[in-house]
Amino acid sequence: MKPLLSHSIRAILSGSLFIVLSHTAQAAAPEPGFERLLVQPRIGTPPATLHRLLRAQSADVERVLNGIGVAVARVPEHALERVKTALTHNPHIQFVEVDRPLELATTVADDTYYSDAWHLDAVGAPLAWDHSFGNGMSVAVLDTGINAAHEDLKGKVLSGWNSADSSGDYSDVNGHGTRVAGVIGALSNNATGVTSVAWNAMILPVRVTNSGDGAAYLSDIANGLIWAADQGADIANISYNVSSSSTINNAAKYMRDRGGLVVAAAGNSGAEQNYEDSPYIISVSATNVSDSITSWSSYGAYVDVAAPGAGIYSTSHDGGYAKVSGTSFSSPLTAGILALMKTANPGLNPGGLESALKASAVDLGEAGYDVFYGHGRVDAAAAVQAAMDGVVDDSTPPSVVFASPADGSMVSGQVAVDIDASDDGGVDRVELLVNGAVVGTDSTAPYGFSWDSTTVSDGAATLVARAHDMAGNIGKHGIEVDVSNNSATGDPGDSMNPVVEILEPADGSRVSGMVKIQVRASDNKALSRISIAIDGSVACMSNTSPLKCNWNTRKAGQGLHTIQATAIDSSANSSTDSVTVEVASGGDDGGNGGGNGKGKQIAGSGDCCERPAGSEPAGCFCVNRMRVYPAARFRPLPPQRSIGDATMASTSSWVRCWAS
Repeated sequence: MKPLLSHSIRAILSGSLFIVLSHTAQAAAPEPGFERLLVQPRIGTPPATLHRLLRAQSADVERVLNGIGVAVARVPEHALERVKTALTHNPHIQFVEVDRPLELATTVADDTYYSDAWHLDAVGAPLAWDHSFGNGMSVAVLDTGINAAHEDLKGKVLSGWNSADSSGDYSDVNGHGTRVAGVIGALSNNATGVTSVAWNAMILPVRVTNSGDGAAYLSDIANGLIWAADQGADIANISYNVSSSSTINNAAKYMRDRGGLVVAAAGNSGAEQNYEDSPYIISVSATNVSDSITSWSSYGAYVDVAAPGAGIYSTSHDGGYAKVSGTSFSSPLTAGILALMKTANPGLNPGGLESALKASAVDLGEAGYDVFYGHGRVDAAAAVQAAMDGVVDDSTPPSVVFASPADGSMVSGQVAVDIDASDDGGVDRVELLVNGAVVGTDSTAPYGFSWDSTTVSDGAATLVARAHDMAGNIGKHGIEVDVSNNSATGDPGDSMNPVVEILEPADGSRVSGMVKIQVRASDNKALSRISIAIDGSVACMSNTSPLKCNWNTRKAGQGLHTIQATAIDSSANSSTDSVTVEVASGGDDGGNGGGNGKGKQIAGSGDCCERPAGSEPAGCFCVNRMRVYPAARFRPLPPQRSIGDATMASTSSWVRCWAS
């Protein structure tokens, strides 16, 4: 998660250097006193849970971006950072980011007429034109609009859309979009103006801003991209620095699922950016006439390829021509090359097109992949040939592993499941299977689920993560967890559930320090067990009511946490109650509940005892058998040390025990 930006500081559009740059309701500037957050819940999170979490933070859902399920939430400006942090730490939220505007700066034209299209020769475009002009391709330009009346764009611009106000007005409010469109598909070989890379490709205009400075909100860019995908666009170009946005990544995945590709500018900071690589966005850095990365191009592990971006001649919104520089123009040059490739081989899927683009690039800088040029500087002639050859034989399955829960751990209630998956050609989707049945599918990284463990019987449950790549290869990883929600025995004639209620703390309250948790339960026959779990980890339990538990929030992360009380009767009937509280401050050791149970005592051990795994005393119920706390939470023990009424060797694997 990127650092929070203040209301007065805005991200810079990657667009031009010497320009530096849903079909639902638009994202106009928030009303005074408010900001917006883009919130993606985990797969399996009930809508009511999301609304409850937001309401607890005085936040409201304004709308949901159709197709990707990202909620646009209105938040009081003074509470923006607190709410963002709280939601980020909630196990049922996949990601949260500020709906920030990305800006354009001023435009400086070095010339007004085309005289030297060096970039086309540099990428071997004339040889590529022997095979393809981009016929039948539509390239969406998500930008400031387009001057469709320009002499070099007449007849090349399709009917478009304005995602900033849900209208059909795509006229250019800044000039940037017209320049981008000219690089891709200006009329060519007509003895007029400039030459584009994809002569016969059509331009689909998507205006993502109504601001004269070109600033566009992430939600409007995402909404425009979803619209373009629904119109059947083959390629989409975004000359904004969107590579770090999870929301745009989701929208790009939406487009790829419909057969399209998304290309974006890497940015013009002249510095390394600590962004993760998106498997659904082709990020492009800029090179100069010497085939070297420019001094102003951004770079980093997210860069896929490089392309010429300095001194590029293109169409200008005033009806003339201009020479411009920036990754804003290396990006559309790459988008145009992809259009040539897809015309040359319409049957090549998005993953195959991207792989062919990278494999055919000219290796510059360090041998192999590097953070400046990615897989290399694009080569239109080689890329078109690779597409015609249908190269790209991907038979390697993706890598996939469970990040949480741990293999062998005990779980209950709603369980946060995190999965790490990666693939050279991009991960298409990750499925979570429980005991052989698919319970959820997540198509965007980071991959996470919210699994209701009460849907399976107590005892061992097998979880399998199944990752699919773009070529259809499948990688798998499995673990086994111990589900503990109900008792195993009871009277089959008793079908009445017990009653359980969390008396304190109150739902939605803010807490800090040592917090008292109190639960009351009752049953028509007999209670077997009452337990309190914090974020899915059992903190304390007893068989008598009320159950009281002290929770040291200093050992918990700052933000929202879920407290769940479960009551089980002697017939294995169960009931739960839960509240969500916000920890106002806390440590960074990630605690696992940290409760101090007030159940039946073990002789000599106080209220509960912490014991090495394998040395649990008889008559005790032990939870989190594999590991309750990271070993670093404890000072090293001497080889032998007495704890309670037992003596054992020191170990890093601990369990927490209460009398049963």
